[in-house]
Amino acid sequence: MKRIAILGSTGSIGTQALEIIKEFPDKFQAEILIANSNVDLLIKQAIEFQPNIIVVVDESKYQFVKKSIEKYPIKVFCGNDSISQVVAFDTVDIVLTATVGFSGLLPTIKAIEANKIIALANKETLVVAGELIYEKLKNSNSVILPVDSEHSAIFQCLVGEKYESIEKLILTASGGPFRGKNYDFLEDVTPEQALNHPNWKMGNKVTIDSASLMNKGLEVIEAFWLFEMPVEKIDVLIHPQSVIHSMVEFKDGSIKAQMGVPTMKIPIQYAFDFPCRSFSDRNKLSFSKYNNLTFEEPDIKIFRNLQIAYNCLKRGGNSACIMNAANEIAVDAFLKKKIKFTDISNLIELALEKIEYIEHPNLQNYLETDNITRIKTLEFIK
Repeated sequence: MKRIAILGSTGSIGTQALEIIKEFPDKFQAEILIANSNVDLLIKQAIEFQPNIIVVVDESKYQFVKKSIEKYPIKVFCGNDSISQVVAFDTVDIVLTATVGFSGLLPTIKAIEANKIIALANKETLVVAGELIYEKLKNSNSVILPVDSEHSAIFQCLVGEKYESIEKLILTASGGPFRGKNYDFLEDVTPEQALNHPNWKMGNKVTIDSASLMNKGLEVIEAFWLFEMPVEKIDVLIHPQSVIHSMVEFKDGSIKAQMGVPTMKIPIQYAFDFPCRSFSDRNKLSFSKYNNLTFEEPDIKIFRNLQIAYNCLKRGGNSACIMNAANEIAVDAFLKKKIKFTDISNLIELALEKIEYIEHPNLQNYLETDNITRIKTLEFIK
């Protein structure tokens, strides 16, 4: 029985993870559920799955949650500090970090220091502070198992292979709802259009990132740290059908691809069950429904965020931290219809120009860079 702490239990990844736990009650147990402010769903999850602990980040809702489940033997904690404490508890075997954005960084660090298995669905952790996470992993017995479908695909393709045999990693991308559109079209798109992803059902922030190709840029940086692969050996390929989740090309010219229907349940289950594979009767891939798989190069002139991410990775330091913070503020502003879709890239580039570059940041530098970038980006919007 693997006892799992879910950081972000009410989000898209978290709810699907709980469905897997429900599907395999003899293998997995929800030990800790953590959510920000969606307390109605958190309470419902707590009653159904009976975890040992739940954490509500929004401290103003602590008393309401505590009273709502007072007849159940469930401990209730609140606040960000509590997250970093509970993920290190001895009763936890796997920490699923399924929050969106910078908030996953500190709990992941604490989980690494506590030698936990980390099922990582929060790509921003490695984007913002990949060098720091990499150094901490070297001094820990902790391991990271990727949950992003692309990185899970690469991880699966590399099982049993030698590092020196790898020629390149190929991350696939659907292209989002605006594939093939020109800049003039993108200037007038609405949040509703951007949220209409053709293949995947995800949270709002991730869906907007997919539409702007920032999501793929974040994944390039994540792949760099996860697989210790030089940036020039990490490619992106548009694959609209989202059947091939990513590929690995080897030096002998052969290519391995991991394929499946577009669902996050497969990579979540793989991370939970690794190194095993348990049978599931969910939908399987039918090649008769996908008889025309296509591929094309990404348009980095129109979708500049992908090129920005590559540039930040090459530059290093706190560049990716600046990029990530500016993007989070810009995406939120776009969703609130305060800026245009095309302004997202403009704001990120402006932040990278104006915020101080630090070549070798420590944890405090990352925290300060994130905070300053958010403040400055909000000022740019005003």
